[in-house]
Parts: sequence; structure tokens; C-alpha cells
Amino acid sequence: MSEDAQPDWDPTSDDVRRDQRGAYDEMRERCPIAYSDSMKWSIFRHDDVVRVLEDHETFSNAVSQHFSVPNGMDPPEHTPYRRIIEKYFAADRMDAFEPVVRTIAEELLESLLSSGSRVDVMEDFAKPFAGRVQCAFLGWPDSLHEPLIRWAEKNHDATRDRDRRASSEIAREFEALVDDMIETRLEDGVRPEEDVTAELMQEKIGSRRLSNEEIASILRNWTVGEIGTISASVGILVHYLAEHEDLQAKLRRDPGLLLAAIDEILRLHGPLVANRRITTRPVNLAGQVLEAGERITIMWLAAHRDGRRFDEPNAFRFDRDPDDNLLYGAGIHVCPGAPLARMELRVVLEELLDETSEICLHPDARPVPAEYPASGFAAVPVRIN
Repeated sequence: MSEDAQPDWDPTSDDVRRDQRGAYDEMRERCPIAYSDSMKWSIFRHDDVVRVLEDHETFSNAVSQHFSVPNGMDPPEHTPYRRIIEKYFAADRMDAFEPVVRTIAEELLESLLSSGSRVDVMEDFAKPFAGRVQCAFLGWPDSLHEPLIRWAEKNHDATRDRDRRASSEIAREFEALVDDMIETRLEDGVRPEEDVTAELMQEKIGSRRLSNEEIASILRNWTVGEIGTISASVGILVHYLAEHEDLQAKLRRDPGLLLAAIDEILRLHGPLVANRRITTRPVNLAGQVLEAGERITIMWLAAHRDGRRFDEPNAFRFDRDPDDNLLYGAGIHVCPGAPLARMELRVVLEELLDETSEICLHPDARPVPAEYPASGFAAVPVRIN
């Protein structure tokens, strides 16, 4: 597209800021592919998104200015890193880690319930839960969970402001933290079986061990996903249940429905707004001819609510085909951490519903929507009994 072409839409407009889902729904119906200065080519429809996800040869993941393992890689470079990462989320590891997650949820709930009936789900529960779980998963001190939350928030702000200099400084800040964690493990003689970070230090690509930069990139991707996406998901789930007392009661009676309910609620209101790709060759996408090197933004929130794929797209239903749900992506870049995320969200709702009798929105305070690039809520005031 020529540099002087006019944008088709403005993703930073007040209308979008007030109601991201509504704005993206409107764009999906009006214009399946649209151009903006900030997002370049955005796609909104489910079938177009699936096409991009499944054709990694035409739609490359190598879009970031930062070294990104393996998110910013394509095969064959991507493949050995992906093999390394997937084993950290294997079923046996998730089973072993589940009691740790449950203990964190229990401790936070105990504090929450003792503090009074009015709480902000995001600040008092969702963010601390995500931060503490991430520290436990990596084998880092629990005292680092608040610095990690602040780091993730700064990363979000830099992305929102499209401040590349700040993004680079924030990435270096995280790399310094990882360097310190690695040095500590070397000094203390921590064995690979003792924590995930020490285990990553022993991983190899071919005959060489991962560099500190590679380890930092992997951990940075995990941390952004954990703290940003999991905390957003917890806020969205609690908000939805507070608004829908009938579903809340149903899940209290039958916790076996939780996994299906979680996926459906997060289809309706996804925790992740967008991801990027770049074309490697000329292609016709959604009726628009794109040249090689064009940047594409996948609009998850719009694709998840596409009536061409989902009957009654704005309704909660237990009978959806799970293969249509793109909550964790698709193709070779499908989220490797999905087993951990599913386990965490199931456990946190099991504990929340088990330890309470009622969750409702607080009558004197309104939820505050999150702004792009975040989804969900900045604040969810609720009353818990």
C-alpha cells in the first residue's frame, strides 16, 4: 500500500476505546479487511483468521523488532525451539504443578474474603494470582511477583503508545533480571530438576546450550502471556459470572462444566486483542491484494464473535464446537502454554465458587474497561459473600 493512502479505520478512536468488542464487531460486518496507520492491514472474520494462522509460509510470524523465541520465528528455525518449550507444559507437569496453583488461589481468597465484601478483582486478586503463579512456575522468589506485574504494565504502556525506545529499555530490564536469576543458579549449584529456569539453562539447540538472550526471550514471552492474559481472563470470567447468577449457580452445582464454560466466556470476551503477521509473497486476502512485506493484524475479538462461524455469536452456549474456538490460536504457533492456562483458570474458579456463596457486581462502582492493547477490564468492583 502506498504511504499516502488514507486509513480505512482508526483503532485509536474514542469509539474503539469505549467499546473495543463493539467496534471490532462493526468492522467485521462492514469491512473484512481494513487499513490503519498503526495496525496496517487488520482482518476481522473467522475464516480469514484461520487461513492466516494455518498458512505460516505465506503469513510469517517474524514481525517483531525484538529477538523473540519462538514467537517471532518461522520453520525451520522455529521447530527446535518449539520442541524444547512444549515439554514444559506436558500433562504430567501440569498435574504436579496444580497443587501449587491451588494453594496460591486459596491464600489470595482467604485474604480477599477477610478484607470485606467489596473488592476489585483485578488489583486484589487477578494480578497477584497471575504474578505469584508465574514466579512459582519459573522457580523465582515469590517476592518478585509485584516487580513482574509492574514490568508487564510498563510493557503494556509502551505497546499502547508504540514507543519503541521504551519497549527496548523494558526488554533489557527483563534480560537483566534473567541474567541475575541465571547467575544465582550457577552460584548456588541449582540442579535442572529443581526449577524451570535451571532446566532451561541446560537446554540445547543442536550441540550448544541456549544463550542467556534466548532464555530471556522465552521467559519474557511466558511472563507477558501469564501476567497479562491470565489476569485479564480472571477478570473477564469473574465479571461474567457476577452478571449471570444463573450460570454461576449452575457451575456451583456442577463444576465439571467449568472448562467448557471458561472457553465459551472467553470466546465472548477474549483476553487477547490482536496478533501480527507479515506477508512473504503476494496474496489475495479477504478480497484485498497484498504485496510481500505487508503487515497484518489478526483481530481475535472480532473473529471469536463471527456469526458466519458461530450461531447466535453473542449468546453463551455449552454446545459449541471447541475446534472453532481460537482462544489459544491455531496452526504451528498455537499457544504452547494452553494446558497451564486452562488448569489455572479451572482451579481459580473452582476455589472461588467453592469458598463463596455469592459474587455480584458492586452496586456503587462500575467496571472499567481495559484499553488497547489490553482486553478485559482495568477494574472489576464486586461484592463477595
